Amino acid sequence: MRVATDRVCIVMMSAVGDTVHVLPVLHALKRANPAMQVTWILQPGPAMLVRGHRLVDEIILFDRTQGVRGFLAVRDRLRHRKFDLVLDLQVYFKANIVTSFINATVKLGFDFARARDLNWLFTTHRIPPHAMQHVQDQYLEFCDWLGAPATPVTWGLGPWNDEERAWQKAFYSRLDRPAVAIVVATSKLQKNWIPERWAEVCDTLYSDFGLQPILVGGRSPVEVECERVIMERAKQPPLSALGNGGLRGLVGILEGAALVISLDTGPLHITVALDRPVVSLMGYSNPKRVGPYRKFGDLMIDAYGEPGEEYPVSMENRPGRMPRITVDDVLKKIQLWRTNYAS
Repeated sequence: MRVATDRVCIVMMSAVGDTVHVLPVLHALKRANPAMQVTWILQPGPAMLVRGHRLVDEIILFDRTQGVRGFLAVRDRLRHRKFDLVLDLQVYFKANIVTSFINATVKLGFDFARARDLNWLFTTHRIPPHAMQHVQDQYLEFCDWLGAPATPVTWGLGPWNDEERAWQKAFYSRLDRPAVAIVVATSKLQKNWIPERWAEVCDTLYSDFGLQPILVGGRSPVEVECERVIMERAKQPPLSALGNGGLRGLVGILEGAALVISLDTGPLHITVALDRPVVSLMGYSNPKRVGPYRKFGDLMIDAYGEPGEEYPVSMENRPGRMPRITVDDVLKKIQLWRTNYAS
């Protein structure tokens, strides 16, 4: 490769979706240098996703809830360490501070145009400028710069231990029909759909498609309120698994589902990485940048663009678009799934 990569540190600390997008980078680098030792700095939530991953040798936890103490704890862990390469994949100020703690020969980051929050001040080398593209491809540009072929694109979530597999088996053993996992809400209200419409979809999934809807996600106030409305409105209340099993349990549920229906959030990208069919509802964020990556595009509902609009890949968000998605729009995609994907 272009530089030494025996000791590599990855700075991507938050966001489950971005953590998923880093995995193909990790696989590409390990294919190019199997002896590579990888340290990954992560917040506790996303760290659960890669805990025990065969390609990750060490996880350093950054707890942002501790404020300054969280930064000092990471600095102490890194004080006497030396790395060949830092992959500075996160361009927020908190990541810049952590990057400054790392002693490394090469600190590789984004070009000036994409290095927000003065990120370029904290790196020694930068990938070349590139037109805006999908976030996954954007991260794979680091592989291009290093000379590590990124194909095939491999996520390799897991491994799951015996206890987790037993939990997954027990969870699904109580169902008498195939499951549809529904990611009902996100932390960004503009990305969310109308709960009453979720209730209609749940009823039709159960009565017309012979499927068991399962509400999945965390137990944030937004998700809990969405759950309440769905349970009150649905004639056949779905099974709720909000918060059940934590992030690892969520992955287990998504992996075992016949179909997933998701908003623009981390579980969407987990589902793609698991190669499970997913109907995605996109309206606020540009789907060419953050939609399902190279899979299940035929199942995506695009309310972001106007009919026939050839919009570019961009970071522009378009508020107020999600209510454009109708129940019928979702049911048509479920029918398409049944025709093209259901075994």
